[in-house]
Amino acid sequence: MSCFLSNSSLGKKLVMSVTGCFLVLFILFHMSMNVTAIISPEAYNTICEFLGANWYALAGTVVLAAGVLIHFLYAIILTLRNYKARGQRRYAVTVKEPGVAWASKNMLVLGFIVLAGLLLHLFNFWSKMQLVELMGQHTNSLGYSPADGAALIRYTFSQWYYVVIYLVWFAALWFHLTHGVWSMFQSVGWANDTWYPRLKCIANIIATIVFLGFAVVVLVYFFCPCLAGAC
Repeated sequence: MSCFLSNSSLGKKLVMSVTGCFLVLFILFHMSMNVTAIISPEAYNTICEFLGANWYALAGTVVLAAGVLIHFLYAIILTLRNYKARGQRRYAVTVKEPGVAWASKNMLVLGFIVLAGLLLHLFNFWSKMQLVELMGQHTNSLGYSPADGAALIRYTFSQWYYVVIYLVWFAALWFHLTHGVWSMFQSVGWANDTWYPRLKCIANIIATIVFLGFAVVVLVYFFCPCLAGAC
């Protein structure tokens, strides 16, 4: 089984599909959690405290990091293999449809943008929250409690350049998901002539929900800083 997953093209696509599904589910959870910061900053901070440096949160962080690493490494391996075997054609692209042409041909580039945004996000939030708790400190470099996620959101998105960078990141994530969600089903044989249009529609809906959910938090906190007690 391990040889199948590591050596065969189908096995690698299966790994991509499984890790991709896991990451999509996490993104939806994270987006839902962030929206709470608009409804109630206090409730959001309660969630942040619950997901602090506890064993279950740390275990989840390790699993999530492994999922991202495996997904990214297999994406590179599959892309390089397909470059060598079929020139410019990317992995898991067998349906000719104009609406997915750009995203499907630039999945690796989009992946690098998404990864760069993730690293910035870890710097802005994880390093000032869970990492601070792990180091046994009671405040981060900004003077906030590591559980005060709402204040950290307010501070980060009071700066226009972070607003722009995050919106670009979310846009790249939208393009990545519009192709990635349906292609992970195609890789396991679900995207036939009947299901392809349905899966493409589902992928667009999920990607749009994710984009809007993340973007609204950034924009609301930029234009309405009073939400986190700034005034």
